[in-house]
Amino acid sequence: MDDAIRTIAELPFYVHGRHPKDALIGQCRGDSTRMFSTQEFFDQVRDQSLGLSTLGVEAGDRVAILSDSRPEWMIADLAILTAGGVTVPIYPTLPPSQVRYILADSNASVIVAANEEQAAKVRAVWDDLPSLRTLVVMDPPAGETSGDGGTGRVTLSLEELAVRGHQYLITGDGVGLRYKETALAIEPDQLATIIYTSGTTGEPKGVMLTHRNVASNMVDSAGVVVLNEEDITLSFLPLSHAFERLVNYLNLWRGVTVTFAESLDTIAPNMQLVRPTVMTGVPRVYEKLHARIFEAVESAPAIRKKLFHWAVGVGTARARAQLAGQSVPLGAALQYPLADRLVLSKIRARLGGRIRILVSGAAPLTVPVAEFLFAIGAPVLEGYGLTETSPTVSVNPLEKPKLGTVGPAIPNVEIRIAEDGEILVRGPNVMQGYYHKQEATDEVIREGWFHTGDLGSLDGDGYLTITGRKKELIVTAGGKNISPAPIEATLKRSPLVAEAVLIGDRRPYCTALLIPDFPALAARTPGDDASREALVERPDVVRLFDAIVEDANAELAPHEQVKRFALLPAEFAIATGELTPTMKVKRNVVCDRWADTIERLYAG
Repeated sequence: MDDAIRTIAELPFYVHGRHPKDALIGQCRGDSTRMFSTQEFFDQVRDQSLGLSTLGVEAGDRVAILSDSRPEWMIADLAILTAGGVTVPIYPTLPPSQVRYILADSNASVIVAANEEQAAKVRAVWDDLPSLRTLVVMDPPAGETSGDGGTGRVTLSLEELAVRGHQYLITGDGVGLRYKETALAIEPDQLATIIYTSGTTGEPKGVMLTHRNVASNMVDSAGVVVLNEEDITLSFLPLSHAFERLVNYLNLWRGVTVTFAESLDTIAPNMQLVRPTVMTGVPRVYEKLHARIFEAVESAPAIRKKLFHWAVGVGTARARAQLAGQSVPLGAALQYPLADRLVLSKIRARLGGRIRILVSGAAPLTVPVAEFLFAIGAPVLEGYGLTETSPTVSVNPLEKPKLGTVGPAIPNVEIRIAEDGEILVRGPNVMQGYYHKQEATDEVIREGWFHTGDLGSLDGDGYLTITGRKKELIVTAGGKNISPAPIEATLKRSPLVAEAVLIGDRRPYCTALLIPDFPALAARTPGDDASREALVERPDVVRLFDAIVEDANAELAPHEQVKRFALLPAEFAIATGELTPTMKVKRNVVCDRWADTIERLYAG
């Protein structure tokens, strides 16, 4: 692209010059939004960056951000990068012990925390962090004063940091010009960020990404997912994760208006408020949307239920033909305008009514959910990536998506399948390595190829299909190799199954832990159960899931079939450690927590 940028430090200057907007970035607040103009955004980035310089932040210094996703996160990040610093994101869901580990391992000198709750985590471990000099709080308690109290540790608000920077700007000689020169002089191979992988197993590792890694990935992704100044997005995934952060760099670069959701609990009303045209999400979000829609239909009058299924059937027939590159059947073509007017447009209205592209990443999206979204006129493009690849490796193109795949490699990125089925990646997006972990780096980067740990295959058109994780491969007592992901996806095709975890490693047969979609189950099996524990024990509910498992088993090889299952009364959650911040299941945690239940599945 002729307007490509070399470093993320160039991004604020590019946006300031190319995309003057009254509303560039902001956040939902109740029934309204609080937005920054392009000028306000740029001024805040510059002032905070200069404020960091007054605190002694120099090129290569690590500055951490401990916050939920919000405009101030992006602004602080770009302030760090334009000061020559290295951003270290920390998930706000982490406990103090893990915050301490990341701050100590990265040798962070400054941390920006969202509020007093997050600041308290830092204070609780500050004595163990000799390199940490300054705590900046975005939303400090009313009346709190800054200073060090004689300890040498400085605490100040984000507003005070910006004021310090602005004072430096207006009183110093040529400060503004030097700021720009310094930022634009940052080299592509300078370190931009260290992202600690939450991972589904093991100790967090700090992934080192340079400006070249991230900027090239942003530019190459833009060649597939085409965005423009007219687009509006609702952002709700964690910025501490490489996926959402890269997406929002891309959004800003293309002039998209970025509005952050108030919280994960307000996505639905926030979509009505923002009315996005593009949106990124994870499968769990789309699967819940799909489940809620079908749940509402189940309780609707018979005539409305019949109308819904007719319209979705018409939309599905049309979508299948278009996805296959074929002519739409005459019947579907003639019926579609009416189906869209009566039903499909009303379903899209739940997404705000203007969606033209949905993007899904971080975990596999089930084909029925993807097909449903295409059927209602909200095309979803599934992609694949990892923190270590900055993160995008592949994504389905809008003009030729293939459901069940994660698309072909983006420009300048190569994919190869090793003899054992492992996906290997090479390109300018591959990380520099794991911070302080050379041995771990050497294990995954060999002869220029990054070994992803994922299993997959490439079709004749170069489209990648993910079949599982090497570390999650189940080897039964009979020596059969089983990848759990496809089997779990088959079980989750039922709208009554919210989550499925296959068990069977070194076991005589496969079993499964199933979590019902409780609202959908309640609609299907009315009763007066006082608790979920009672609900999952009901014979009629167990029979219902017996049928679901039997249907899934009909599609599986004998050694893959689920012989027994348990219905769990509680959903997996980030807070309980069973899900990563991007809502992927941590198998080791789940197996530990439900060990007794699993053992009962193999007893007798």
